Amino acid sequence: MTQDIQTRVKSLNWEAIQGELDEQGFAKLPPILTKDECDSFMKLYSEEELYRTTINMTRYRFGNGEYKYFSYPLPEIIQNLREPFYPELAKTANRWLGYLKKPEQFPDNLQDFLKTCEEYKQTRPTLLILKYKKGGFNCLHQDLYGDVFFPFQVVFVLNQRDKDYTGGESLLVEQIPRAQSRGHAITLEQGGALIFPTNHRPALGKKGYYKNTVRHGVSTVTSGERYGLGIIFHDSK
Repeated sequence: MTQDIQTRVKSLNWEAIQGELDEQGFAKLPPILTKDECDSFMKLYSEEELYRTTINMTRYRFGNGEYKYFSYPLPEIIQNLREPFYPELAKTANRWLGYLKKPEQFPDNLQDFLKTCEEYKQTRPTLLILKYKKGGFNCLHQDLYGDVFFPFQVVFVLNQRDKDYTGGESLLVEQIPRAQSRGHAITLEQGGALIFPTNHRPALGKKGYYKNTVRHGVSTVTSGERYGLGIIFHDSK
C-alpha cells in the first residue's frame, strides 16, 4: 500500500503543478489517498505512542482545535507519503531562488536536506495530524521551526466535506508589498491535498520578481469534525 502511494505521487502531472505554483503560489491536488487510507490515518490519531507532543490550540491562542506531532521513526505510510513530494518540490524551490537571483540551496534528496537541518540542531519531526470539532479553526500562521526551512508544505484533508463536516476551508493570505493583502479560500476533496508556500513566494512585477509573504490557516468548522494531515519537510529545534 505504501509503495502504491509513492507511485501515485510520482505519477502526478508535475509539470502542470509546477506551473500552478509559479503562477498562483499554490497548487490544489486531486485525491491521492483512498478512503481506506484516510480512515487509517484518522485511526492513528488515538495511538499516542506515535507522537512526540500534543498541542491544544486554544491554550496557545493558535485557534480552536488540537494537533499532534509525529515522532521518529515515522510510520512507514507517513514516510512513504513524504519522500516522493520532496524531489519535485525541491526543483520548484530552487527555481524560485533563481527568480530572486539567489543560488540554489536545496538538494535533490530529502535525507540530504534533513542532514542540513541536523547541522542547525533541528532534529524533531514536524509532520502532524490535526483535528477540529464544530467551532474549530486555525489562525493564520507560518510553520518555520528554526533557521532552516523548506519553502513548501503539503496538507491533506482526511474526511469528506459536506458529509463529515462543513466549513473548514483551507485559507491562504498573501501580504503584497505596498498593497492590501489577498486571500484564498480553498476546499479539498477527501484524500486531496494543497501545496503552498511555507514563508513567501516570488511574484513578477514591472521591475522583476519580489516576495509576497504567505500565511495559512483553516476557517471555522461549522458542523462535524475535520481531520487534516500536514506534511512538513524540515525538522524543528
